[in-house]
Amino acid sequence: MRKQTIERKTRETRGRVTLNLDGKGETKIRTGIGLLDHLLTLMGFHAGFDLEFEMQGDVEVDDHHTVEDSGILLGQALDCCLGDRKGIARYGFFLLPMDEVLARVTVDISGRSGCFDAFTLDKEVIDDMSLENALEFFRALVRTCPMTLHLDIIKPGNSHHQVEALFKCLGRALGKAVGQTGSNRVPSTKGQLNES
Repeated sequence: MRKQTIERKTRETRGRVTLNLDGKGETKIRTGIGLLDHLLTLMGFHAGFDLEFEMQGDVEVDDHHTVEDSGILLGQALDCCLGDRKGIARYGFFLLPMDEVLARVTVDISGRSGCFDAFTLDKEVIDDMSLENALEFFRALVRTCPMTLHLDIIKPGNSHHQVEALFKCLGRALGKAVGQTGSNRVPSTKGQLNES
């Protein structure tokens, strides 16, 4: 089943996500961090996922735990939705312009966690989110749904544009990678997509 609901509770955060990989890009996001809500909305829409996401975190401390745990929770839901990975495309990539910025994201749902980035952000904070935590989100996502993820800004510019472009691009690339091919095979000559 390519639809799952996952809950996660720690001393720092409490969250719940319902993810449908075969949706229409309809999202309902509430994390308590305005920019993160915006970015997850963009990602879900461009992936074509239906995504209901609720997160409550210790934002009175800062936004780090909420952003990172959002990546963990989404990764857990994605991992559960994909199951044994039979019939998925496995690979996805997208090149996305956002005004002066050009972003590229490539995904391999390989069963091996790796997050490789080639970008810098001039601005430290937008609204209520530290931009360094965007990378923490991506790293948490690939830890809990093991995949190789490359995030590149080919032409830099406004920091807001860069972060938006990366999340939109991630959505497009993930949408392609989890797409169904009509095959009933695991897309690997090893016959499995995990480390064990």
